[in-house]
Amino acid sequence: MELKEMHCSPISDGTSPLSESIIKTYRKQLPVEWQVIDNKKLKKEFPFENFKRGMAFAQEIGILAEQEQHHPYICISFKKVVVELSTHDIGGLSENDFIVAAKIEEL
Repeated sequence: MELKEMHCSPISDGTSPLSESIIKTYRKQLPVEWQVIDNKKLKKEFPFENFKRGMAFAQEIGILAEQEQHHPYICISFKKVVVELSTHDIGGLSENDFIVAAKIEEL
């Protein structure tokens, strides 16, 4: 099943971050602009023609994040939105991070 078709699941106590090999497998389902940083975070910058459109996009991400109950870091500046995903409870990346990234790409 593709990541964009999946839904986030609660993280159980004792869950470990994804291994490097699983990160590489999931990474292949995202556009190349998504960066994996230290195998602990996903990051992508989205350019926009103006601040208003960037704000609207950030709001769409917020609605998605609430639906999935997995919330990214979102930084909005004049003509770009930076999104970072990481599962803080496990100190690294989980399947949920990749699911939300894939769904953001569909917005």
